[in-house]
Amino acid sequence: MRRTGSKAYRAAVAVALVAAFFLIWLSLGVGIIGRDGDPVNGMYFGVLAVGVIGALIARFRPGGMTCALVATTIAQMLVAVIALLAGFGKETANYPLDILLLTTIFVVLWLVSARLFRRAVEKASVPDTFYPVPK
Repeated sequence: MRRTGSKAYRAAVAVALVAAFFLIWLSLGVGIIGRDGDPVNGMYFGVLAVGVIGALIARFRPGGMTCALVATTIAQMLVAVIALLAGFGKETANYPLDILLLTTIFVVLWLVSARLFRRAVEKASVPDTFYPVPK
């Protein structure tokens, strides 16, 4: 992150790290699906795994990170769809509102980060071969 002078890249990393921190905290602390300690919340670590694997494949280049964050967004939505279709968390008072609201918040955060990475690609002086910007 220090090697790039791009404010958009730095902001994208910050947003992604904040989202990851809160996803871990909510999953382990209070539980997004069901009650505290419900093992089904472990699915959210799959969301983070998608992001980390995508970042490694992209070698942290902004174009690839854009794709990795979009994949993370899709994984986040899939967890919600699986939870709702399977009826996980029905025993809570706010079902399904809590799952839908928190999923929406995380989807927005992942997409904001992806857009900032895309902006870093657009402003880069060296073209990104992973995700080229059409001229």
